[in-house]
Amino acid sequence: MQDMGEALAVAMTLVLSGDGDLVEIVGLSLRVSLTATVAACAIGLPIGALVATNRFPGRGAVLVVMNALMGLPPVVVGLIVYLHLSRAGPLGFLGLLYTPAAMIIAQTILIAPIVAALSRQVIEDMHAEYADHFRSLCLNTRQTVQALLWDARYALLTVALAGFGRAVAEVGAVMIVGGNIDHMTRVMTTAIALETSKGDLPLALGLGIVLMVLALGVNALVHSLRLTAVRQAYA
Repeated sequence: MQDMGEALAVAMTLVLSGDGDLVEIVGLSLRVSLTATVAACAIGLPIGALVATNRFPGRGAVLVVMNALMGLPPVVVGLIVYLHLSRAGPLGFLGLLYTPAAMIIAQTILIAPIVAALSRQVIEDMHAEYADHFRSLCLNTRQTVQALLWDARYALLTVALAGFGRAVAEVGAVMIVGGNIDHMTRVMTTAIALETSKGDLPLALGLGIVLMVLALGVNALVHSLRLTAVRQAYA
């Protein structure tokens, strides 16, 4: 176990010098999480918009399920994906287990409900404000959804960023389906857990610094987008 000050100094050196292992791990983390975020938005935004703009029997139960799925335990999601992708599972023939693709699938399942639930609230509030105007224009459901998605684009970008923040910080599911294999499926969170258990604090701290910078950057971008949305609303 190294002295904390010494470990932090080495960690900063790794970050500032662009250490190869650190850059590789960060790059894979971003690729997996960004891909999962795009996939989750492609699934969650239409679902959220349709639920927000339509009234149907059982809608209350659907809202309860959507909100409940926001709290899916990552290890449970990882286990379910593992069982489906393992050789004995129904999708085992694809050979995706212990690959970045499996990690993307797990993260997508985790954050798609978050995107759907948050976007539903955003779009429902906007739909309530413009419902009479849409009816006067005789817009169908598709046109209404398209108009709402465009008008709510800044708020929905914050939803996407919230999903990305959740994905990039996730460890349980990606550990189960990715296996934390060096130079293949090792991402920031799993590497931090491994290196800390090994007592290799510099790399763990270096990755932790990058992860914190990403978290702060995401939050700053969310704040900026909210200010932009407010200015657009009052322009």
